[in-house]
Amino acid sequence: MIGKTISHYRILKKIGQGGMGVIYLAEDTRLQRTVALKFLPQHLLGSDTEKTRFIHEARAAAALDHPNICTIHELDEADGHTFIAMTYVEGESLKQKIETRPLALPDAVRYAIQIGNGLKEAHNNDVVHRDVKSANVVISAKDHAVVMDLGLAKLRGQTRVTRDGTTVGTVAYMSPEQARGDDVDRRSDVWSLGVVLYEMLTGRLPFRGEHEAAVVYAIMNENSEPVTALRSDIPMDLERIVNKATAKNPQERYQSVDDMLV
Repeated sequence: MIGKTISHYRILKKIGQGGMGVIYLAEDTRLQRTVALKFLPQHLLGSDTEKTRFIHEARAAAALDHPNICTIHELDEADGHTFIAMTYVEGESLKQKIETRPLALPDAVRYAIQIGNGLKEAHNNDVVHRDVKSANVVISAKDHAVVMDLGLAKLRGQTRVTRDGTTVGTVAYMSPEQARGDDVDRRSDVWSLGVVLYEMLTGRLPFRGEHEAAVVYAIMNENSEPVTALRSDIPMDLERIVNKATAKNPQERYQSVDDMLV
């Protein structure tokens, strides 16, 4: 792919790969700007009906304009490829920042507020992310949190655990209702943001296991270890916010990201 031109984008280099596709740095030859191109695996697009639904959701996400949301410029098909062109955000993922050590409290709170502001904008426009996780947040070179992959998470198989207990998506951040395969709403994103906040504060995930089925069981049935037990400088009020965001019953959770931000 390197050096090829797809539509009006010249592929410069590969910058990432995951279950949702391969990402390349590319030059928009029309507007002479650098963008990120995410090529989507054809098997995830499913039937024509599923593909049409995905395109509709991607367009809804593309309509969002917020500094904490990665801007989608275009959804297109060319040379047998379906791809999304989006703003290239230079930086590192939040997951990479957490891998070395838990974040300083001011940084964790600031990033959580920025992520929440992005999700609030999405929810206000009836877009639910469904795959909020530290790997889907990029901390830019200006130390700004940007939420990625809005509109992608409802691709075929991404939001439901299969009958044998496995999943294509990221189980550790799933709300109980999402792990059960129920329909989800904005409160599921609240749960996932609570998990990300827990991870930023402690350097670990609240629900873990040796395999995905064990993680799902923990999400459904077990309480996470209190953040104050893992780190002595965390205020009780911040622990209370984490606990309420990750309440197993959606009715007991913050009913909106806006409530959590307050």
